[in-house]
Amino acid sequence: MDIVIKLSQFLLSLSLLIILHELGHFIPAKLFKTRVEKFYLFFDVKYSLLKKKIGETEYGIGWLPLGGYVKISGMIDESMDKEQMALPPQPWEFRSKPAWQRLIIMLGGVTVNFILAFIIYIGMAFAYGDTYIANSDLKDGLLIENKAMQNAGFKTGDKIISIDGEKVVKFDNDINMKIVMAKQVLIERNGIQQSITMQNDFVDQLSKFEKGSLVDIRMPFAIGAVTADSKNTALQPKDIVVALNGQKIKYLDEAKTVLESNKNKTITATVLRDQKKLQVPVVVSKDGKLGVQLGGLGMASLEKLGYYKISKQEFGLLESIPVGLVKGKDQLIGYGKQLKMIFSPSTGAYKQVGGFKAIFDIFPNTWSWEVFWTITALLSIMLGVMNLLPIPALDGGHVMFLLYEIVSGKKPSDKFLENAQMVGFVLLITLLLFANGNDIYKAIVGK
Repeated sequence: MDIVIKLSQFLLSLSLLIILHELGHFIPAKLFKTRVEKFYLFFDVKYSLLKKKIGETEYGIGWLPLGGYVKISGMIDESMDKEQMALPPQPWEFRSKPAWQRLIIMLGGVTVNFILAFIIYIGMAFAYGDTYIANSDLKDGLLIENKAMQNAGFKTGDKIISIDGEKVVKFDNDINMKIVMAKQVLIERNGIQQSITMQNDFVDQLSKFEKGSLVDIRMPFAIGAVTADSKNTALQPKDIVVALNGQKIKYLDEAKTVLESNKNKTITATVLRDQKKLQVPVVVSKDGKLGVQLGGLGMASLEKLGYYKISKQEFGLLESIPVGLVKGKDQLIGYGKQLKMIFSPSTGAYKQVGGFKAIFDIFPNTWSWEVFWTITALLSIMLGVMNLLPIPALDGGHVMFLLYEIVSGKKPSDKFLENAQMVGFVLLITLLLFANGNDIYKAIVGK
């Protein structure tokens, strides 16, 4: 069932993005009276799953879920329809339209992608507001168990003050990505501020260790379940361990340190159960474990127990607009920085490029509209930026040649455009094989 939910979110998001992107080309093409021969979700190599012709356009769903397309008459595209291009230009064809109209048609897809992302962020601000923990309320610092972070010089308990000179006001999911792209991180440790310089190959270092958050909030030691072979049957689910061997325990990471130093011993644990403190004997295994599964506590429970103060902002419709625009701008700039890192070999970021499996993996096993729209908005930005790359066969390649035509007044020959399209197609296939090959390699080596 989990895989069905995950796959459903993946296909729904992908389909939505493809259809809207292609609509971005389709609508201006129709407005400029340009014939659109096909409008397809997924590719119909040799055959299609569904198709229906309405007017001059065939609408359909292909069997190969690697994207989608609109086939516009008189345009040199992936169809490489040389027979059509050999005939005299017709008034309804793309090549017969003024350059400015062709430019609008080609920019339509990425324009829709960016607009969609901003609309989603505005809608999410209105529907969900903004829930976070103020950075100033993280009195005991953050949990830092990521090995690459530890190797970079971070420790559990560090407070992050600023990233590349930008003060950290609130702790949210964006902080991890900001650290990945950072050059300097200012922290406070034991009341003393110090700056950590991030290594250029930090992204590559991340790939060598287990995946997970770079930083996270420190959590209490909550019992989720006692395993069947555990000797500590005195412990119960929902217990919160607040002391071990007479030593006060506030966070799980502190408990791990105490247990590590008391292997093969019976010690006393103080637990909070039904708002009462109880002392129970516990046996620590030779591995420094209690034989329990950890339990998760929601934000409301953490606030009730006095761990964190949860801040929530709600926005009216008009208030949501600037909030969503700022969020979209930050994500767009952030992805631009990621792309720059990928094309800088010294960072090793190219090793983390993934294909369809990598996209599939970011969707959760449980259905959450908030998470779904968050991922879809980010994918929409990624699709828009990638399509703007000046590679023939992508929208950006067509735009590049159209801008040349507008500036120089000279239109590239059809032969040149055909050759450029072929080169671009080879580049795209190479990138596709590299990205999905990375997925396969990571699956094999387990990273």
